[in-house]
Amino acid sequence: MNERSLISSGRTATMVQAKLAPRPRAEDQTRWRILAVAAECFAGHGYAATSIRDIAREVGITVGAIYVHFPSKDRLLVAVYEEGVRRIGEAVDGAIAGIAEPWARLAAGMRAHLEALLANAGFARVIVRVIPTDVPEAARDLRRLRDGYEARFEAMIEALDLAPDTDRTVLRLMLLGALNHTQTWYKRGAGRADAAGLARQFVATLRHGVARTGSSK
Repeated sequence: MNERSLISSGRTATMVQAKLAPRPRAEDQTRWRILAVAAECFAGHGYAATSIRDIAREVGITVGAIYVHFPSKDRLLVAVYEEGVRRIGEAVDGAIAGIAEPWARLAAGMRAHLEALLANAGFARVIVRVIPTDVPEAARDLRRLRDGYEARFEAMIEALDLAPDTDRTVLRLMLLGALNHTQTWYKRGAGRADAAGLARQFVATLRHGVARTGSSK
């Protein structure tokens, strides 16, 4: 077989593969669009202040079309929350993979967490903005998803060499609280550190403190 024949057969194979490759179904595309818009609405306006009608209007479909994919607003919230946890969880897992030193591992995980939040992605911000107890009908599922994500930081903090009297649970909650609150005050530019720089500052503060050595005041 000559070169021209090889090229021709390669093109034919590519065309056949393209024809055989399944395309996303319209209903799957609609479901994804609903999730993306709901994430932005819940993150921007809050769960209580967002109605199914609001989401339907932004998507450009009827309210009934949303109920084809999600039986209720709280189930839609759980789906959005789950997608957010999946995204930020994968980001953290990828960042810490292969890092053995505990403090470096924590810094990498914190950086990935911050980057997801500061990117202003609706899915990530929903995890921070929506408090499970504020949505009783979905609280159990939201807590399960949240706890599954936070278990990563629980393991990272457990590996640290800390003072014997350190309450690691309190430390984890304080750390995640500080990280999550960053999105309310952080603005890019103006000489501010990026997510990696902020993560390093967090870790340095945890590890070495901020008081001058020998200071008693």
